[in-house]
Amino acid sequence: MPFLNFRDMENATMTDLNTDLNLKLHMRQCIQKVATGPEYSKDLNYTDAYHAMRHILSGEADPVQVAVFFIGLRMKRETEEENRGILQAIIDSAVIQTANVDEVLDISDPYDGYARGVPASSFMPAVLATMGVPAVLHGLEQVGPKFGATHHKVLKAAGLNVNLTPAEALAQLEKIGWTYIDQSQFAPRLHDLIPIRQRMIKRQVLTTVETLVGPIRGKRATHCIGGYVHKAYPAIYAALARQSGFDSAMFVRGMEGGIIPSLQQSGKLFYYYEKGEEQQRDLSPEDIGVTAEVRSIPLPEDLPPAPMIGDEIATLVDSDALAAAAAKMGIAALGGEKGLMYNSLVYSASIALAHLGRYGSVQEAADAVRATLDSGKALETLRAAV
Repeated sequence: MPFLNFRDMENATMTDLNTDLNLKLHMRQCIQKVATGPEYSKDLNYTDAYHAMRHILSGEADPVQVAVFFIGLRMKRETEEENRGILQAIIDSAVIQTANVDEVLDISDPYDGYARGVPASSFMPAVLATMGVPAVLHGLEQVGPKFGATHHKVLKAAGLNVNLTPAEALAQLEKIGWTYIDQSQFAPRLHDLIPIRQRMIKRQVLTTVETLVGPIRGKRATHCIGGYVHKAYPAIYAALARQSGFDSAMFVRGMEGGIIPSLQQSGKLFYYYEKGEEQQRDLSPEDIGVTAEVRSIPLPEDLPPAPMIGDEIATLVDSDALAAAAAKMGIAALGGEKGLMYNSLVYSASIALAHLGRYGSVQEAADAVRATLDSGKALETLRAAV
């Protein structure tokens, strides 16, 4: 079997690499490039990153090499080409469906969940669907580095089926306007990497790219809303969103990297339309009549401490108990109960609705969201999924 050097690899097709030996040799060469210390490590091009990730997703890669590959990328810092290549490999191995609806809004929240506040965004799809915007939420049950309260856990605590097959999730979206689909269902090969990710402890490239796979698309257009914390990430996420094929995208400076902005202070929104360049504008909760003494919904004081995960505690509170508390608050807010959960849904949903052009301003959208919540119709939309 001929050995492919890196110049050959750059021009290789999947057929060229479709042998076990060449895939293993390619993986070895990629590791040699990215894991050679601070002075000599080199970046991978898009093709290298793509094929390395395809090998990892095949299940044939050596687990130690997988860990070294991801840590090597992280230590030298991943490039845009590496991120895009890895994301595309995941997309090509996943179940990607097109719904029989014109537009879909994809909610791209962190898969490792929330641990410092009560999550609210699990209930945003029900609000948007009630207001005529088909919405898809996705995630998984538990993953590091945070091991927090995930959408999977929150919706399960609310009594919903979080293990819909891809066909069932698609049917639910088309029927009631929203759905949750788990990574174990739409990207099982990626989901199989959770044990090794847990053993690696630290965040790596999969944490960055997995939220932008986009498992269900619209016939005419697909949009996404995501969050970020660090200033470098809007550009990173925008590049990934374009790679994934999102026609428009918006990224808010959200709590714990999620899509709910601070309820206490102004923030930033980065966005693009028609896969163009990012633009920026300011956000302020006061613009929609929200004032709060805290940035997000504080943790209930009676939550039990977190159990041990492996040989360490990744978060301070029990994520199942936090998910149950979020489910109770979310159901109440969908039924019109005022409070921080209600305000969180109003703020985030109004940003999305204004971006999509459903209303002339965030303020107008916020008024419409409040009317929807007060009517109880969003709660009916949630319960339609049970």
